Amino acid sequence: MTGVPASAAGGSSSTPRTGPRGATGASSQEAADRRAPGASAERGATEGGAAGRSGKIAAAAVNQASVWNVANLLTMLRLLLVPAFVALLLGNGGYDPAWRSFAWAAFAIAMITDLFDGHLARTYNLVTDFGKIADPIADKAIMGAALICLSALGDLPWWVTAVILGRELGITLLRFLVIRYGVIPASRGGKLKTLTQGVAVGMYVLALTGPLATLRFWVMAAAVVLTVVTGLDYVKQAIVLRRQGMAERRAALRETEG
Repeated sequence: MTGVPASAAGGSSSTPRTGPRGATGASSQEAADRRAPGASAERGATEGGAAGRSGKIAAAAVNQASVWNVANLLTMLRLLLVPAFVALLLGNGGYDPAWRSFAWAAFAIAMITDLFDGHLARTYNLVTDFGKIADPIADKAIMGAALICLSALGDLPWWVTAVILGRELGITLLRFLVIRYGVIPASRGGKLKTLTQGVAVGMYVLALTGPLATLRFWVMAAAVVLTVVTGLDYVKQAIVLRRQGMAERRAALRETEG
């Protein structure tokens, strides 16, 4: 029997064994990291920063794409319906029953989309900054256009238009003024006011006569009362919210100084 060659019996003592291609390079990198831990940390920070920037870019792309969701598309449709509604309402002198029926259809579609876009946005997490701004603008635009056109045609007294639009614009401004202290939630009375206004204005858009013309007068009267009452309630909520916010700020300031 002869001796086993040294390369087979004890080759590990003379030549380092390597694994698959690249293993030696990895070992060299690990050794370099052990010799210079600062370089490893710097490389990790660089890779982490690149990943963070990539994540931000991806998130921005997702947010940008989320603007084009079904809730916002309904809001955009309502904005586009405003000029179409005005053209139909004033078409052929503004007193043609057929044209006013088409105008009522456009107004009804706008009111229906108003009910659905907010519900869809909240239910399916489609709330966006664009929707928060565009939705109330669309609401005020279609209602304001209807009231102004009806008053210009002599169907609705100007003081009714002034009360409703003044309340809507005033409450919107009030919400912005107290937003630093909190958000004034929509009340049930406010939702009932919106529904009553929509029904009343829709009845005035149609060329109604007889008992229906008398009924629309009382529906509009109820809408005006709800407009004033809910407006005063929002003013009260804003005052309370501002007082609470200022009290909390003073308490926080005293704790900081103490």
